[in-house]
Order: sequence, then C-alpha cells, then structure tokens
Amino acid sequence: MQATLNPNLLLVIALAPLVSSIIVGLFGRSIGRSASHWLTTLSVGLSFVLSLVVLNDVINGARFNATIYDWMVVGKLHMEVGFMIDGLSALMMTVVTFVSFMVHIYTIGYMADDDGYQRFFSYISLFTFSMLMLVMSNNMLQLFFGWEAVGLVSYLLIGFWFTRPTAVFANMKAFIVNRVGDFGFILGIGLLAAYTGSLNYTEIFAKGPELALLHLPGTDWMLVTVACISLFIGAMGKSAQFPLHVWLPDSMEGPTPISALIHAATMVTAGIFMVARMSPLFELSNTALSFILVIGAITALFMGFLGVIQNDIKRVIAYSTLSQLGYMTVALGASAYSVAIFHLMTHAFFKALLFLGAGSVILGMHHDQDIRHMGGLRKYMPITWITFLIGTLALTGTPFFSGFYSKDSIIEAVHASDLPGSGFAYFAVVASVFVTALYSFRLYFLVFHGKERFRDVAHAHGHGHDDHGHHGGEPHESPWVVTFPLIMLAIPSAVAGYFLIQPLLYGHFFQGAIFVNAAAHPAMSDLAEHFHGALAMTLHGFTSLPLWLAVAGFATAYYAYMINLNFPRTVQRALGPIYTILDHKYYFDWFNEHVLSAAARLLGKGLWKGGDVGLIDGLLVNGSARAVGWTARVVRLLQTGYIYYYALAMIAGVVVFMGYFVPGKLLSGWFIR
Repeated sequence: MQATLNPNLLLVIALAPLVSSIIVGLFGRSIGRSASHWLTTLSVGLSFVLSLVVLNDVINGARFNATIYDWMVVGKLHMEVGFMIDGLSALMMTVVTFVSFMVHIYTIGYMADDDGYQRFFSYISLFTFSMLMLVMSNNMLQLFFGWEAVGLVSYLLIGFWFTRPTAVFANMKAFIVNRVGDFGFILGIGLLAAYTGSLNYTEIFAKGPELALLHLPGTDWMLVTVACISLFIGAMGKSAQFPLHVWLPDSMEGPTPISALIHAATMVTAGIFMVARMSPLFELSNTALSFILVIGAITALFMGFLGVIQNDIKRVIAYSTLSQLGYMTVALGASAYSVAIFHLMTHAFFKALLFLGAGSVILGMHHDQDIRHMGGLRKYMPITWITFLIGTLALTGTPFFSGFYSKDSIIEAVHASDLPGSGFAYFAVVASVFVTALYSFRLYFLVFHGKERFRDVAHAHGHGHDDHGHHGGEPHESPWVVTFPLIMLAIPSAVAGYFLIQPLLYGHFFQGAIFVNAAAHPAMSDLAEHFHGALAMTLHGFTSLPLWLAVAGFATAYYAYMINLNFPRTVQRALGPIYTILDHKYYFDWFNEHVLSAAARLLGKGLWKGGDVGLIDGLLVNGSARAVGWTARVVRLLQTGYIYYYALAMIAGVVVFMGYFVPGKLLSGWFIR
C-alpha cells in the first residue's frame, strides 16, 4: 500500500490542460485545427488517466497534503500553492477530467464549422485546469483562485459567440451575479483567516472548536455561523441557488458543449464541493445548516416548476440542473455530505449526457432548439434516442439507474434530519420527484415520439430554412465523435449508482475528508442502519412513495403529450395566473433588470455627482486649489514693498515670541515697572 502520492504526478494532472491551453491559445492558427483539438484532448485524456491512477491509490489508502510552492509570507500568514488529495478530491478529479475528456471529443464534431474552433478548445482546456486547481487545493487562497478562474472562463465561454447580443447579455449577467456571491465568499475566507491566522484547511479545521466559542464583535452572532453562511453565499452564486440562480438558464446562449461541461457537471458543483470540504466548520453551526437546507429546498422545487413550461430543449435541461443542484444542497444541509457528493457524481454523468444528447438533437435538427418543432426523431437518431432515454431514466430516479440511488438517499437523509426546516425540505424534495418526471418525459416525448412536426416547420419557413439561417431537411444521426461520448456517459449513468453506493456512502472512502457530528446530526447513521445493500434498496424502492410519484409524472406527461394533446392548453387556461408567473420566471429577471438595476443606477449617479464631482473634484481637488488661491491673495496683501511695514512686522513678531517664551510672572513684573 502506497503511503503517499507523488507530487510530480499531481502537478502533471493539473498542469497538462494548462500547457495545452496556452499553446493552442497562442499558436492555434499556426498549428491548425487538427493539432489544436488533438493537443488539448490528449492532455485532458492524460489528466483523466492519471486521475484514475490517483483514485486507485487513494482507495488503497494513499493520501497527500503538502505545500508545493510558497508564494508569499505576510507575518504568520502563509500564502501557498498546495494539494490535499483524499477520497473527496480524488473522486472530483476523476469526474471533472472524465466529463471534460468526453466534452473535448464531442466538441471535435459539434464545433467543426465554427470559426473560433481553436479558441474554444483553448478555453475548455483552461477551464479544466481551473477546476482541477479548485478541487485539489489544500488552502483557501488556492480555492479562491480556482473559484474565480472557473468564473472567468465561464464568462468567456458563455459569451463565446460575442457577436450575438443575447450571448453578451448572458455572460455579463453570469459575471455580475457570481460577483455578488463571491463577495460573501471572500468575507467568509477573510473571517477565517483573521481569527485563525491561517489559510490552510488543516490548520483552520483544527481551530474549529475555538471558533465555535467566539462571537462576531459587537453582536451576539456566533462567528462560525457568520463565516459559514458567508461561504455558502459564495456557493449560492456558483451553484446557482435561489435567489442567485438567474444566471444559469441564460448561460445556455453558449455552445452546447459548455452547457454540459460547466453548467451541468463541473463548475456549478464547485459550491457543493466547497461546503463538503468545509464540513468540519459547517457541523459547528445548526443555523448555517438550516439556512442551507431551506435554500436548497426552495431551489429544488420551484426551479423544477419552471422546467415544465420551457420550449427550448437546452433550457428545460438547465432548469433541471437548478433543481438537482437544490437536491445536493438539501443533502448538505442535512449533514449528508457524502450523499451530496454521490449525487454530484451521478448527476455529472446523466446531466452531461442529456446536454450532449440535446446538442446531438440540435445538430440533427439543423440547429433548431424548439421542442415544439421536433417529434418522431427516434427513428432518425437511434443512438441519440437510446442514450437520451437512459439519461432521462437516471434523472427521474428509476430503479437500477444511477440517479435512483443518490436521489432516494437524499430524500431519506432529509427525512431523518431534525433540523429546523427539514419538514419543508422533505416535502420539497418529494414533490420535486413528480415535477422532475413530468418535465423530463415531456421533453422526451415531444422530441423523440409523436408526430414529426419538423416537416410542418420546414414548410412554414420556406422549404427548410430555420430562424438561424441553416438549411433544413431530414433529421440525421450525428457523427461518431458526437455519439461516442453519449455512449460513454450512458454507461455510468446506468450502472455507477448500483456499484458505488455502498463504498461511497457506507464504506470508508470519505474517511478523513468529510466530518459529521453523528450525535448532533444523525441522518447518515440512520441511513446506514437501514441500508442492506444496493439490491435490497432497489427492491424496496418499488414500494416507496418517490417511485410512484415518478410514475405519476410519467403518466401525466404521456397523457398530455401523446394521447390528449389539447390537455396542456386546457391546463394553461385553467391556471392562467400561475402560468403567467412561471412564464415570467417568478419575475426575478424583471425585478433585477428594473428595480435592482434602477437602484444601482441611482446609487452610481449619487456616487458620481455627490462623491466624485462634489466631494473629490469639488472639495478635495478644486476646493484645495481655491483654498491655495485665497491664501495667496491674503498673503499678498502683506507684501507691500515698504520697509517700515516689514520693521513693524518684525517688532510684532518679537513681542509675540517673548510673550510665549518668557514666563508670565517675569513679563508681568516687567510691565509693572
């Protein structure tokens, strides 16, 4: 058994994507398209293979926690680059590199005709490096670097087609909303650094019991509660939790591979990973855990509702991502951190599969994304159809598929929790099972079954030209570089949950990486007590409420979109006000664009007129200049040019000095004489 890991191996895993990104970014046009995609794809593939080696070593007991490079020392505060490799980081490294590797292969086919081909590969390889630095870090500074780096690359990728106004608006929206979350995140890091004197995870965790006894100065708030909630606000932005969720649906303006890589499988799960990594701190505050629980429950339920009425194939899956991130967040709040990471992993597989499957459909439909223009694609795109179905079954928690084991574990963990808000959270995650099945099978039926509506659309658009200017025609299966990643992602989406639930949740895989106070938060202990193997859990699932709610969602979707096609319109008319609210996405965008932006403009104008023009320019700059001029004019009156004036001034000065320096009694006596 290897006791430690080779730091050079870890450096290769992290730096290989960075090196290829720099080479392709600087010399992509010189080396050509083929060399660009091979270089970046093979570098990420190398990181994936080496991550598997590290994962195997970690399973056999190897660990690594050390500084690689000292960047700066300020007093006792060390700022460094280092790696902490344990079960949590090794699993994240494998998931990130595997999904990224599949996306790189997929991109070769999907972006083949795009003018920014080399630039795109440079960006996604840079993103992989940033995410690896985040999950491999052993200190808060490096975590923050990776955190901001994935946000920067996300900004570049969402606005990749920068000539589209909608893409520019979407990437600015993502950037600004994430800055709101990051403000809380850096406050949390600052509090921990100020009171522990360190940025290193191990040193901060060791001082956790001391932090639990401190209060924020001037308040009766527990310091650890304030720090944890501040950190979680950062996670709310990065992992798109209510009310900082508004950026993720609009991010679908980026190319489809980005939707799979960043906004389904990796970047948006950074917040989930961060909270799991900080579990020794979050376990010290029930208030912070309850806050997380309620925010996750709201996101899981209410974002799922929005997926039911979307007609853009990518936006349906985007709202599904929001809902599933809510599930993960609920698990974190219930202190079931390992369950959250387990669902993060299974979700990465089946959600990346669904996004890439949607991209394959978009290619086959000649870049038409409206599901109302599809139908009957099953016979034209058999590989896309069957893999998309596997992803849908995993998403809806069908027994034997991966999503079943992670979603049911979350529901049971919340049921076992006794934290304030757990009752509402349990209702939300159970009700979301029906909602998830409804929007998932609505999408599936409208795209792959029923009438071939694309023929009517092609005729209406003038014999095959869609709104994007592409030539229409018969749908077709995508090339092998697109379908191969679908098959590779479909395999773990189908079987990973069954084989991994026992070691990940009830074994020792996360030992030393995730801490749970079992006495105060017994959810995982309760799950372990009732777990009797994956097969027994599956068989029990056939009699559980969540399965039958999923069946009800499937039946409703089948009736509405396969049998009685007028039923959705009837429901829409009957629930007119509710539909309007959903169609306007709870008016969050309206509020942000009209109220918050107006307030920001007023604040900016006030700071400009009052602060910049009035205070800085008017008082400090121009005011000081006027004061100098006034002083000069007054002093100039004293410069008459007559010697008797200067003599008088000298005598007056002597008198003043004498009055100041000569003792009062002596001066007084002199005047009397």
